[in-house]
Parts: sequence; C-alpha cells; structure tokens
Amino acid sequence: MQSAAGAPRPGPAVAKKKKKMKKTKKIAKQLRPRAEAEAAAAAAERAAAEQAAEEAARRARHLKSLSRRSGGERELEELVFGDSLNVEEDELLQRLAGPRRLNATERRSLQKDSSDSEVENEAKGKLLSKKPAWVDEDDEAEENVDMTHRYRKDFMKSDAEKVLTKKNLKRRLEEQFQRAMGGVPAWADLENRKKSKRTASDSDSDEDDNLLCRTGNFVSNSESLPRGILKMKTCLPANQERLANGRLATVQFHPSAQVVMTAGHDRSVSLFQVDGIRNPRIQSIYLESFPIYKACFSVDGEQVIATGTHHKMFFVYDMMSGSIIPIQKVRGVEERFLRNFEVSPDGSFMLLTGTSGYLHLLSMKTKELISTMKVNGRCTASAFTPDSSKIYSYSKEGEVFIWDVRSRKCLHKFEDEGSLEGKCIAISKNNQYVACGSASGVVNLYTTDVCLKENRPKPVKAIMNLVTSATCVTFNPTTEILAVASRETDEAVKLAETLFRFLKEDTGENGPVTEV
Repeated sequence: MQSAAGAPRPGPAVAKKKKKMKKTKKIAKQLRPRAEAEAAAAAAERAAAEQAAEEAARRARHLKSLSRRSGGERELEELVFGDSLNVEEDELLQRLAGPRRLNATERRSLQKDSSDSEVENEAKGKLLSKKPAWVDEDDEAEENVDMTHRYRKDFMKSDAEKVLTKKNLKRRLEEQFQRAMGGVPAWADLENRKKSKRTASDSDSDEDDNLLCRTGNFVSNSESLPRGILKMKTCLPANQERLANGRLATVQFHPSAQVVMTAGHDRSVSLFQVDGIRNPRIQSIYLESFPIYKACFSVDGEQVIATGTHHKMFFVYDMMSGSIIPIQKVRGVEERFLRNFEVSPDGSFMLLTGTSGYLHLLSMKTKELISTMKVNGRCTASAFTPDSSKIYSYSKEGEVFIWDVRSRKCLHKFEDEGSLEGKCIAISKNNQYVACGSASGVVNLYTTDVCLKENRPKPVKAIMNLVTSATCVTFNPTTEILAVASRETDEAVKLAETLFRFLKEDTGENGPVTEV
C-alpha cells in the first residue's frame, strides 16, 4: 500500500514495536524516582554504620586511656562519684527494705563466724578509711597573735609576752574566765555532765524502789540552801568606775538585765554593767540641787523613779528615750516632802508615803492620784502583796494595816508583838510570810493567814540578832532566806533561814542566823 504522497506506509509489525518502545520508556520514567530514593537510603545506612564504627573505636580508645590512670585519680573519682552505681542502688534498696529477719540457719552461721568478726571489721575499716581529698599544710602551722593590741594587752603577764600563739592565747582566756567565775562552771565541764547524766539515769530506778520500801516524812531540807555556813566571795565593787562622792541611798539590780543602779546624796543616778571583772559604767545622770533619798526601777525596767530628801517633787528617768521628766506636783497630794514610795509588782500603781499617816495611791502610767488612805499615827513603811491586790502599811505605833487596793478599804489591823516603834516591813514572794522590823532590833515573822484573822497574832519566829534598829528586811525569791539589816552600825547584816528550819526543826531560841 502506498500513501497519497506516494511514500510507503509502515507495516503492522513496525507500528507495534514502536508502541512497545514508547510504553517501555514510560514505565522506566515512572520507576526512576523510586530507584533514586532506594539508593539514597542505602547510602545513609552505610554512613550511619561507619559513624557507629568510629564511635565504638573512640570509646575503646577512651577506656584504654582510663585504664592507665593513677591511683590518686581513681580515689578522687570514688570520693566524688562513689564506688559503683550498682552498689549504691543495692545499698539504697537495702535501707528502704529495712532490717531483714534471719532464719535459724543464718543465725547459726552468724554465731559460727562470730570469732572472725573482729578481723573482718578491722579489714573493712581499713578499706572504708579514706584519705582527705585536700590537705592544707598552713592549717597545722601555729599563727602568732600580737598581744600589744588594746583589746589583748590586759592579758599580758609580762613584757616578754608581746607575741603569743593561738593555743597559748586560748589557754590564757580560759584561765581568766575561770578566775572570774571562781573555777570551771558545771555547764562547761563536759565530762562531769556526762557522768552525772549516767549516774542520774542509773539511780532513778533505785530511788523509786527505796521510796516505796519505807515510810515516814518525805519532806527534807532545801537542796539549794546547804546547812551551816554559807560560802561567799567578795567581787570587784559594782561602782568601781564611778565611786559616789556622798552617801549611797539606793542600790538595786535591774529586773531583767545584768545591770545595777546606784543613787545617793551626790545628786546622781549611775548604771553599771555587772560582769565581775570590770563592771563598766553604762550611764550617769545628774539631778541639780536634788539629793536623792530613794530611787527604784519600774517593773518593766524602762524607767527610774527618784525622790529627794527635802522636795515635794520627784523625777522620772526614761531610759528608752534618755529623757528626764520632772513631776512638779501631783494634783490632790498636799505634802511638804515626798520621800518614801513603793511600786506594785504588776507595775500598775505607785504608793507615796506622806506625813500624818496618809498613803497616796498613784497610777504608774499617768502619775496621777487615784485615792488616798489614812492610818492611825504615822506610817513608816509599806509593802504590796505579790499579786498587787493588798497593801500592808506599818505605823510608828507598831500597828499593821491591811488595805484592799481595788476598794481602798482597810480589811484588817493587827499589832506587832513587842514593837515599840515600827521601822520596816516585807512580804515573801509566795505570799506566805510577813516580816516586821522594829526599832528595838527585833524582827517578827508571821504567816499571812494568821495576820488576816487575829488582832494580836503570835509570830512564828522572832529574830533578835540585831542590837540596833532593824531598818531593812527582805526575802529572797524562793522564800528560804530572810535578810535583816541595820544602817546604824557597820556590818549589821544577818541572813536567817525561814521556810524550812523555822517550821520543821527546833534550832534554838533565835534560829539559824548567818552573819555577813
């Protein structure tokens, strides 16, 4: 066959072959991207395998280099990171699980191997003992201290001790402290404290058994107050840095701080820090033309009240602000002189002792008059009860009046036995006893229950050791000692035991009295 142009037409076989070739090219074109992707994946796998092989080789080289470390490096690594992670995990699991109970077989084997335990413990101690990671040679070297410094020159015993080592300086400070305290304090002696604790724990059970095996009076004498002579030691004067030019009228300790106050006729009030070594002066105030008759701390210790010898005014020194406040006149108080006064234990009231038997009760906060009370004759001394609910006033005629603070009424009155002229009065801290001192030097001791009921009570004890007027009586905080004194003669101070031996033992006519 021929076409219209005269060229021969291809046969059916040629056309079929061409069609097949086109189809093959088309399939090859479709399969080419898949083959390229497979080839890329294979190349990536070969690269990863090569990288893993290089990492393994690097680790092998690193381990080989670590195996050549020195012993010191290995000990340091064990000290910082521990021995082994598995060992730490095992120890942690064992602590969390708690102590494991042993069966019979394990107990028998433990008893069998007990003979070798000491050797094993010694070997384990050697293994567990590690040397410190860092040793500083300068720590062991003794450093010298310059003793010529103004803070340390007082500890020098001679001019040759201009330089001391730290060890010798420590020993010198310990000696100075023991000399000031009179020996080693009980709290600083650790060995004796441990021994006393052990003996106390061992003797508790024995004491309980002995207590249950006997009968009788279990009340004994005071443990803090020994029988016989009281040992006392003279320390440095409290006002060593500023001695008074005139007579001292008042010496009182601060209610909460280790401070003592002195006041007197030299018109000054001084505060001293009492440490037994130097007793440095803290502060001094001067009241012009005002000789001080009496000074007293307030209950909170923030104020000092001072009265004069021939003045109807008084001063209040505020220690917090440092100001001196004059109280020129109290409205309603018509007195020529204001000398003696008392402050209530709760800090609410101030009792002024006036002339002609008048007692003026003032508010401690505002210093204003609350009420006025009157006793028969002239009032010479007064005292608040520990709860500040009552006032005991002692008259010159030897009568004691008991007042109620709230109502300002007289609750009771009794006569002090054998008193010709009353001088001073004191009430014990536990509100159990009342002590009355007279001009004859006799101090009568009463119980408060009897004083509130009888008009002429009998004293529990009469202390007759003073030969001059008893001008001061006071109880110690535990009501075991009653101090009586007279300012009319030297060394007229007596300490009498009150609570225990006055009531439980027959110690003679005058009772046990210690001279100071």
